[in-house]
Amino acid sequence: MTPVSTLLDPGSNSALYTATVLTLYVDLPDTPLRASIQDQRLAQRLFDNAVPLTLVEAALLLASLRRLCRPSEVPPLPRVHSLAYFQPVIEELQQNPVPNGYLQYLRMKLRSITDNADPARVQKNTFSSDR
Repeated sequence: MTPVSTLLDPGSNSALYTATVLTLYVDLPDTPLRASIQDQRLAQRLFDNAVPLTLVEAALLLASLRRLCRPSEVPPLPRVHSLAYFQPVIEELQQNPVPNGYLQYLRMKLRSITDNADPARVQKNTFSSDR
């Protein structure tokens, strides 16, 4: 996942903000390979509502980690089909912002889980890693 901090400041550019949100979303495990029109509209609404990009990234990471860190004895959740799945966590973090440094922690935690996960569960393309 590309950290937001390495991108240009998308705060004043609607297209860049939307593209960044959608890229962060489709880079996550258990999400579609491509964003839908509804996902694009939600990303645009987030921009229109001035939701900070770092908050959106933190919400996406936190929700993904919550999904991935469920007890092994419970059935797996179905794949995420929409960016709207993350909206409640975005709202949660708007009410209770994460402390400084927490975004870095979330990035590191997701990376460590996906690096050690079943490749079939997190693979995002149709190319085999053994070719």
